[in-house]
Amino acid sequence: MQNRKSYLLFFIFFCLQISQAQVDVVYTDLVWSDEFDNNGAVNASKWHHQTQLPAGGSWFNGEVQHYTNQLANASVSNGLLAITAKKEPYTDQGITKQYTSARLNSKFAFLYGRVDIRAKIPTNQGTWPAFWMLGKNINEDGAYFDAQFGNTDWPACGEIDIMEHGITPSQPLNYIQSALHTPSSFGNTTNIGGIIANNLGNDFHVYSMNWSPNQITFLLDGVAFYTYNPTIKTPQNWPFNAEQYLLLNIAMGGIAGTIPSNFTQATMEVDYVRVYQNTIVDTTAPTAFTATVGTITSSSVELILNATDNSGNIAYAINYSGGSINTTGLSNTPKSVIISNLSSNTNYTFTIAASDLSGNNFLNNPLVRNATTLSYVGCSGFSNSAQLNSFTTGYNYEFETIGTNVKITFELLDADKTSVFGYLWKQNPFAETVMTPVTDKKFTSTITNQIIGSTINYAVKFAYAGGLSVTQYFSYVVGNNCALGLEEVEHIEFSFANPVSSNLMIHSNSPIDKVEIRNMIGSVVVTTTESTQSIDITNFSNGMYIVTVYSDNKRSVKKMLVNK
Repeated sequence: MQNRKSYLLFFIFFCLQISQAQVDVVYTDLVWSDEFDNNGAVNASKWHHQTQLPAGGSWFNGEVQHYTNQLANASVSNGLLAITAKKEPYTDQGITKQYTSARLNSKFAFLYGRVDIRAKIPTNQGTWPAFWMLGKNINEDGAYFDAQFGNTDWPACGEIDIMEHGITPSQPLNYIQSALHTPSSFGNTTNIGGIIANNLGNDFHVYSMNWSPNQITFLLDGVAFYTYNPTIKTPQNWPFNAEQYLLLNIAMGGIAGTIPSNFTQATMEVDYVRVYQNTIVDTTAPTAFTATVGTITSSSVELILNATDNSGNIAYAINYSGGSINTTGLSNTPKSVIISNLSSNTNYTFTIAASDLSGNNFLNNPLVRNATTLSYVGCSGFSNSAQLNSFTTGYNYEFETIGTNVKITFELLDADKTSVFGYLWKQNPFAETVMTPVTDKKFTSTITNQIIGSTINYAVKFAYAGGLSVTQYFSYVVGNNCALGLEEVEHIEFSFANPVSSNLMIHSNSPIDKVEIRNMIGSVVVTTTESTQSIDITNFSNGMYIVTVYSDNKRSVKKMLVNK
């Protein structure tokens, strides 16, 4: 690392600058790190090799590796930590396994802060590289803190997965995942976010986690892509108010999939691990605190808050007749807070206080603001009707007219669906747009500049791990209450042989105007208005696809399995 010191200082400054608009608390003081400057074994004062097998002799999730303290599995060279998973018979604790790897525990635990890990990870089939955190209080034999602090079972201790790769086969190449495991959602958790990283297996990236008392935000190369922030925090959904420690490892097999017979080894290279907190004692109170009312709907009020503090961070406490909200913002930066689940046509009084994270209060706390919610104009309900695939439970829907805009909200209720994304489908002309997530299964979009009295037709595609389902089209009259119904889709009769290997041959009694083929995450891979009855798919990867055929104002959808 010696030849990268100037780059290091620039990079710290760069990351802090670009991240300030994306996290609620900026942490600036480096409190713990490993730059991996000394060749040989990992620094024993900073890392613990966790090698003890769990009861039963196997690691969790069907994994097949032994974790060892061998240099072949974890070593430092030329400023890089290498964690290597290898195919080799290895006997330990009386059990022989065919793969070895390393699992490192940091000997440092902390409460709140930011973690940056610059690394290059393997993408080999069957490997599961991960950077993650566990509560210092976890009861897990062999973990570094267990003997002294291990009094809480998983998942009550809380788990923060900063980066995982290899366990999301339904996602595209270069997809990484971050997740939270809590008593209310664990194992196949629904608290998941992900992003596609450029050239994942060949390039170094910075994987970050920013943890404040109010939210946990995950970033890739300084850009936030997922935030976990339960409105009401309880031990069931927020066990993240106690110290946690870091883990670095590569697991093999299990839910990471089948390990190819020709696998020999895969290496994860780590350039550095850094933890930041705010350690300077602050005695100066915030100044210039303002609070204004923003957008108002029938069920929500937006408050725009701003204040200045030398620490760089502001804590806001909002109280009203429906409850209270605590949130954090950046100094001298407007903070938008949406208070939702309000009653329509009702006056609300909001009492707002500002302080810094050291508890110094704004001199003239609190500020009081009043707002009256709008009368509700729209429709909502429940359905399990589908035009593609099916729903195990169904979904809630809502169309609300706000001025000349229509806010469309859909919530998937199927408990068996995870890693969910929402896409709004406009019927005519067909268009697909990504919806904004409200929760992990609830999504919204606002259609602007609509004509009162006009009719709009929309559906929602829910894409999830392993597939997708599409709701029926809903017909809504803009500006009306409950003028809502299902829009029947005229279908085209068409067929083709399944599975398909080289050419998709479509048979139909109707003239075909256009054929569109999408993969299982909704991306268009082919769209054609020519040669619509014979389409070359030789470049397709094996797997499931969605074929949509258009004729005049009609269209139909079928699944296509490619198997070469």
